[in-house]
Amino acid sequence: MNLIRFSCFCSNVSLNFHVVFHFLCFSYLGQQIYKQALQYHKIIPKRNAAASLTIRSSLSAANRSSSPGSLNPSALNENEVKFKIATCHNSLNENKAALAEMEGIPSKSRNLEMNLMMAKLYRNSRHTRAAIGCFKECLRNCPYILDAIIVLAELGVSAKDIISLFPQAPKRSGRPPFDYSDSSRWLLRYVEAQCCVASNDYKGGLELFSELLQRFPNNIHILLEMAKVKAVIGKNDEAILDFEKSLRIDERHVAGYIMKGNLFLSINRPEAAVVAYRGAQELRPDLRSYQGLVRSYLALSKIKEALFVAREAMKPMPQSAKALKLVGDVHASSSSGREKAKKFYESALRLEPGFLGAALALAELHVQEGRNGDAASLLQGFLKDWADDSLHAKLAQVFAATSMLQEALSHYQAALRINPLSDDARKGLERLEKQRKGVDPDAPEEDKDNEADDAEVDPDDADLL
Repeated sequence: MNLIRFSCFCSNVSLNFHVVFHFLCFSYLGQQIYKQALQYHKIIPKRNAAASLTIRSSLSAANRSSSPGSLNPSALNENEVKFKIATCHNSLNENKAALAEMEGIPSKSRNLEMNLMMAKLYRNSRHTRAAIGCFKECLRNCPYILDAIIVLAELGVSAKDIISLFPQAPKRSGRPPFDYSDSSRWLLRYVEAQCCVASNDYKGGLELFSELLQRFPNNIHILLEMAKVKAVIGKNDEAILDFEKSLRIDERHVAGYIMKGNLFLSINRPEAAVVAYRGAQELRPDLRSYQGLVRSYLALSKIKEALFVAREAMKPMPQSAKALKLVGDVHASSSSGREKAKKFYESALRLEPGFLGAALALAELHVQEGRNGDAASLLQGFLKDWADDSLHAKLAQVFAATSMLQEALSHYQAALRINPLSDDARKGLERLEKQRKGVDPDAPEEDKDNEADDAEVDPDDADLL
């Protein structure tokens, strides 16, 4: 029975919404189905138990054969449908639409999974205070939400404050307080390790992670956390060994491939990065692997391949600001593609006005074309919501280009306070020092490697916009 025929059937028979929802989601997966399910909930009366029972029995065999985590029709309600719609939007990197759905769920009706989704969406939207509140609520309910611990540490919450969120006494539900005995002391160490890393105490964080690894040998999560820290402090060979060890333990671990690709790209090994990102895509294609492949191909001057991958990313998520930016990045790699890149970046910002990545890319285009005032104005609008080293470093670069040296110095220093290892800020300060001494910091370098391909790889992208 196709979707149209089933919809007509439902309009004639007053089926219980939950059965309609389950049938639709079982038969057709995707965002539109969840939206239709929500509409059914609003228009179909909850009656005609006999018809409901008939369809329930027809689905029972499918339910029994489905996974243990499959949907239970009787347990679904409108809030859960909104959550599923938000999950679809989030999977398509449509952050604004996902947040709008989640904010339609009353706070008292949100479960742990919903609160975690809200927290991540608020974080992506730079609603820092709201994100912190939601992540804290998650930890009050379950102290083992490691994502919440990581983000709270990154947002500046101290280890002491995070640990204080763990349940201290039994609640009405009868849930016991957090166990501070040796058997659970690892979680306290984990919190301390993440807070060390977030505060740039990489040595302390690495020591704590090493202690945790002794207790939990071959734990992939800890191995990957250690690899990330080692990559930051320049221990690249050790980091690669940790990534490879994690993949030997679980060769289907997508994050391991992504992180390994990121490391290879950071040490200028784009060929190896391509292999790692392809490994991730074979398991589960997502935006991270598309982004990595585009960056890798651009580093290899393979513009055609980069454009193909960027367009492939657009197909499943045409309303994704990040996917739009990815296509823009390819066009921006050549001087003849800057106008197209500008249109893609502007489209991304219309979809997601707080998207810093698109703003930084658009500002770079402004700088390349001599529109320093436009670049400065664009970036300054993000200062109130973003405490980001790349934002300050780019703004400093713009000010330096217009001989506003004191303002440039201030923003380079701000970037280094946020991230003492910021390479852009460090190099920018070196250039700025030359400017202050009256020395020209620029050594003209023209890269025309990609010009020959421009005519072949610059087709009309109006359909994507």
